[in-house]
Amino acid sequence: MVAVRSGAGFELVWNDDRLALRIEVDGDNVARLARLAPAPVPLAEDKGNGGPGGAVLARMPLVDIVTTGTGRDRSSRRYAESVTGRRLRYVAHEEHEETAWHELRVDLEDPSSGLQASVSYRVLVGHGVLRSSVRLRNGGASPITIESVTSLLAPGLAGPGGRLDDVDLWWAENEWLGEDRWHSRPFRDALPDLGLAAHGNTDPRGMFGLTSQGSWPSGAFVPMGAAVNRRTGHTWLWQVEHNGAWHWQVGEKPLRPAPRGGEGGSDGYLALLGPTYSEHHWQAVLGPGETFETAPAALAISAVSLEAATTALTHYRRTIRRPHDDLKRLPVIFNDYMNTLMGDPTTERLSPLIDAAAKAGAEYFVIDAGWYAGLGEAWWDTVGAWAPSESRFPGGIEEVLNHIRGRGMVPGLWLEPEVVGVKSPVAEQLPHAAFFCRDSQRLVENGRYQLDFTHPAAREHLDRVVDSLVGDLGVGYLKMDYNINIGPGTDSGGVSVGAGLLAHNRAFLEWVGGLLDRHKDLTIESCASGAMRKDYATLSRFQLQSTSDQQDFLLYPAISVAAPMSVAPEQSATWAYPQPGWDEDAICFAVCNALLGRVHLSGHLDKMSAYELQLVTDGIAVYKRIRDDLARAMPFWPLGLPRWDDNWLSLGMQRPGVSYIAAWHRRTGNGPGGRVSDPSRVTLPVPHLKNDEAVAELLYPSSGNARVEWLPDTGELVVTLERAPSSCLVALRRS
Repeated sequence: MVAVRSGAGFELVWNDDRLALRIEVDGDNVARLARLAPAPVPLAEDKGNGGPGGAVLARMPLVDIVTTGTGRDRSSRRYAESVTGRRLRYVAHEEHEETAWHELRVDLEDPSSGLQASVSYRVLVGHGVLRSSVRLRNGGASPITIESVTSLLAPGLAGPGGRLDDVDLWWAENEWLGEDRWHSRPFRDALPDLGLAAHGNTDPRGMFGLTSQGSWPSGAFVPMGAAVNRRTGHTWLWQVEHNGAWHWQVGEKPLRPAPRGGEGGSDGYLALLGPTYSEHHWQAVLGPGETFETAPAALAISAVSLEAATTALTHYRRTIRRPHDDLKRLPVIFNDYMNTLMGDPTTERLSPLIDAAAKAGAEYFVIDAGWYAGLGEAWWDTVGAWAPSESRFPGGIEEVLNHIRGRGMVPGLWLEPEVVGVKSPVAEQLPHAAFFCRDSQRLVENGRYQLDFTHPAAREHLDRVVDSLVGDLGVGYLKMDYNINIGPGTDSGGVSVGAGLLAHNRAFLEWVGGLLDRHKDLTIESCASGAMRKDYATLSRFQLQSTSDQQDFLLYPAISVAAPMSVAPEQSATWAYPQPGWDEDAICFAVCNALLGRVHLSGHLDKMSAYELQLVTDGIAVYKRIRDDLARAMPFWPLGLPRWDDNWLSLGMQRPGVSYIAAWHRRTGNGPGGRVSDPSRVTLPVPHLKNDEAVAELLYPSSGNARVEWLPDTGELVVTLERAPSSCLVALRRS
């Protein structure tokens, strides 16, 4: 970091070969973010007129803070123009350097209220990723009510020399069975040019944003977004790292002063937030000396493309998460649920599945829902004690777990720790305050109560459960599910409901961290009705993320192909549930769905013919050969991000020396989503291997209707799949 004098003020300037950051502090000690861009630009050019090589930005405060007593300068829903944010004054800054990170902390203070804000910018050196968070402290003598505070506020959305007219906004809709559906919309379609110059370049009031409400952070949208300049390739790709409610927005800001030789002009801003008062019924009342810290947010910046920004963000995700052996080994997991036992396990049903899963190559065997319920019991609203059923396991569940271990696999169990059924005895055993309440009344959602992990009784109850399952029964894998959305939160303790939910969210993650501290070999999968809790507050602790509950193997590729946008590939738990009686193409299609992520094998393997089981076994053997590469590979999309109804889909993973490419042909002909003219043949661009005499190897299936050809001059892989549905996995190795 270099401090540069600038007139009556000074500048804080930092850059490496991927990211440049500049903060201006004027003579009145007002600090503004003046540059956040992909690569260093000479200071003189950086202050140009917005043309080629220049970048006039709408200099903005480092943080936006809405308080009950001050609000915004003008009425809007924008988190970019609060009164308190503009009153903040620079106090000091401090730097820290680590092996992978460079951190700049800028301390600010509002002289009117005494509110202090420490803005932390952590740069992942050499990768173009910034992680930002804000810590507030009430340094005044009176309480201050905070209604919102940005984790990151930044101008420069269109990039150096870019225009908002050239920007596309990207986001992912997410719902049960239909996760990771990415969409784009031109910035000017969402926020049209309103002729601000005719109004004296006043600030507009509009914004485009997404909001997650309740306790499912990805119940409607993935907590991510992107802005891509279609002309220059400049990309901002962001994520909010919170396992609860969040909001992000982009908007337009007029340039002041206007670019030289022009009239008006504008820039775009990005605001990333955790819970807010307007969207989530959240507020924090800070008494003198009290503090609050925002959820972190990350921004990957690329001068090239959305795909390049995804590479940077994937590297970042691998850097921030808790180290765990699972993320190096990528063991194959069999789970008895999907299209198989569906929550109805018994010793008799499990025994042949265990033998078949071991024969297919599984290394973990997970008994999913139902292991705690009596035969014939409607268990949904009775859960909470988590004791093995005696009627399902007459010889004890230990007999089944020993059978799993005897076949060389690690046993696992499904668990939904945060809920207690309304008919469970645990609902009366735990104190009223251990549950989510509003107006002193316990909340009910879909026959369940929600435990509040800020209460010690809730944590102690689940500590006993997990320590018994892991310590006494020897369970090595827990699939932690969460099948309700409890809404805005709890007001226990006299706080706002949003504050109650936030406190629970953070306490839950601390509890999970404590489990992994005590049980270092335990692997934990995040699941919430599939992928309704897919965020990197969770995934920085959990090892795996369920990608969906989708039961149709033909629909699944649209999910599994898009998944690496939101989850590191080796954390992307994807179902492969081939069934007896299916033809070769269908079995291989279902297996191929998971081969570039984490294999979650299921299906009635115990009822398959020897030939059918061999097809599955061959696929698992291929996965084991390539998984060391997958743990470090970066995703790419030869056909772009998938649409839900595309006939052809493709996903690639690249490492130095080798690229793995999967292709799916879902239907014959070209339906409404088809983007390929030949119904049996697809050309997959692989530009990073153009002019390389690579060798194309068909990995899976080893026989059948798949044919592949590599065209080095154009950098294209031609895949022919005559029949549909069918799929294949190909390796392109540098010669």
